[in-house]
Amino acid sequence: QAQVVQSGGGSVQAGGSLTLGCAASGFTYSRYCMAWFRQTPGNDRREGVATFDNVGYASYIDLVRGRFTLSKGIAQDALYLQMNDLKPEDTAMYYCALVSGECTMYKYGSWKYDHWSQGTQVTVSS
Repeated sequence: QAQVVQSGGGSVQAGGSLTLGCAASGFTYSRYCMAWFRQTPGNDRREGVATFDNVGYASYIDLVRGRFTLSKGIAQDALYLQMNDLKPEDTAMYYCALVSGECTMYKYGSWKYDHWSQGTQVTVSS
């Protein structure tokens, strides 16, 4: 059974930076997509933020492009989200998710992802 474990997060002032980590294990997908989502209180929907597949293709939503950067860790199935120039509107619970297949098949449809991390809070104060 695949597992997705998340690290990082915390509180920072606007303009600051944080890094989130995501490590996936226990799966044998030859091609897979890892994605970051975020959710704010009172909102049932998890908003897609960025995706990264294991052939190296990354995508970002317009709201974070140029500020957030995905990178692979030393371990094959580790992924980091470097968040720079954070804004109060970036405040949310952030989740990492994993699914077998190409990211273009799933994009930011949270219901399509099979495996989720526990989530971590990111708070940006003005």
